[in-house]
Amino acid sequence: MTDRHDSNPIDQERRDAMRIAGGAVLAGLATSATVSPAAAQTTRATAKRVGNRALGARLQGVQHFGLTVQNMDRAFEFYTDVLGGTEVMRDGDFQGERIHNTLLTGQEIEARVRGVNPRAMGVPDLRGGAQRLDVRFIQFDNVVIELLQYRDADQPMGGPRSFAEPLDHMSPAFPRMMHICFHIRDDVDFNTFIRDLEAESARRGMTQVRANRVVTVTTEAERRGAPLEANSNPITEGKSNGWRLIYCIGSEGEQLEFVQALGPVKQVFDNAHAAHLQLVAAAQR
Repeated sequence: MTDRHDSNPIDQERRDAMRIAGGAVLAGLATSATVSPAAAQTTRATAKRVGNRALGARLQGVQHFGLTVQNMDRAFEFYTDVLGGTEVMRDGDFQGERIHNTLLTGQEIEARVRGVNPRAMGVPDLRGGAQRLDVRFIQFDNVVIELLQYRDADQPMGGPRSFAEPLDHMSPAFPRMMHICFHIRDDVDFNTFIRDLEAESARRGMTQVRANRVVTVTTEAERRGAPLEANSNPITEGKSNGWRLIYCIGSEGEQLEFVQALGPVKQVFDNAHAAHLQLVAAAQR
């Protein structure tokens, strides 16, 4: 069977060009802080050949991650007062045909194909105004998080009652499952951070905010009683040497991750970031 991407010579050319350019940039970064003249020339040539077909050259990166919540005020408190983000703006009471179609066309079509009422699939009626959408944007150092709440029209903004019930199972193994990952500063003690995060959340009544442990526990009491050093998993070998992580459930049941990247793996990410910036700059020349 022929791969569908291979049937498009333009796509194949773009992939080959970006692969060659990326290899040239990374090779230059491996030997010096700047790209060598030969690598830079290769990068410019391949970027020019790809030209306007390079969609990535038209992007500025990730603007925000969106999270649909059950309780807007609670989620906002968690991401601002607990995790330290700052509010950018809030807006709401969105309704009407245009916003409904903008957000929900795909789900409406799927409901018709299945022959069911869209409401039975958790599709709100923004078109007719039976439900409304509210949003709040929260700024962190390098990304924005958007909180969204779909509510019935007779419910107040920011309240605890959402239009659809939350998903019961949030295993990260489910396809389509996503998570928000926060980068802990290099000079912060990871294990203490997790302990303090859980304590501060519990003090605010958010007892559902719970991080995993790296030791096996079978009850909530055992999880809470695990030693401090079980709050994170330090990786000390292979390509991920220097990576430290743990998964955690947030205030709305969402999947969070906290990481530190130190040592060799930090250099890997720093080099990749520099290579990406070089490719973008070359494509814009």
